[in-house]
Amino acid sequence: MPVPPPLDALADRLAALPPSCGPVRLIGVDGHAGSGKTTLARELSERLGGAPVLHLDDLACHEGLFDWTERLTRQVLEPLERGVRARYVVYDWVARAFTAEAGLPPAPVVLVEGVGAGRTALRPRLACLLWLEMAAEDAWRRGRRRDGPAQRDFWARWVPAERAHFAADPSRPFADFLVRETGSGRLGYEVRERRDETPGPPLNMTLRISDGR
Repeated sequence: MPVPPPLDALADRLAALPPSCGPVRLIGVDGHAGSGKTTLARELSERLGGAPVLHLDDLACHEGLFDWTERLTRQVLEPLERGVRARYVVYDWVARAFTAEAGLPPAPVVLVEGVGAGRTALRPRLACLLWLEMAAEDAWRRGRRRDGPAQRDFWARWVPAERAHFAADPSRPFADFLVRETGSGRLGYEVRERRDETPGPPLNMTLRISDGR
């Protein structure tokens, strides 16, 4: 029997999980800045029938890069737990202010992507936590290249803030699945359960195949 592409198999696993936040299966997508969280969330959303994606960048701000837990809880998590549509304010990184509002329905699966999506305060409401495997320096280098010289000052503030965050509240040790980009050209992923790092499950439990469309 052919092995399904890893993201297809992962999406099936996510959809089959029990709800974790009211009627919602809340999926955290965490990793270092620049590691590819937004792309992975978009790919999974497509495989989950257009599952909504919440970008934590919309809730963070210059004055509090990681100070968004209360806002997330009050504006998003509590409404979803009640099975109602959430409405939250969106930060404009150019205007440096919260200038808009967005909605998020209590869909069967909701993806929450961003650095810190697996933080301690959020994990009790997560059905599953995914971690993007990429070394911090490699991810930050890619992020700087993506954002260009105009964001040099931002990255000078971000890197020490991210280091401090993960030193105090790490996510990777609590991830259910580790996801790594593979190959070049065609987008591919390797997906494995974190418990595969320790003796136990056989290596052939790893899902590995090029996944491009």
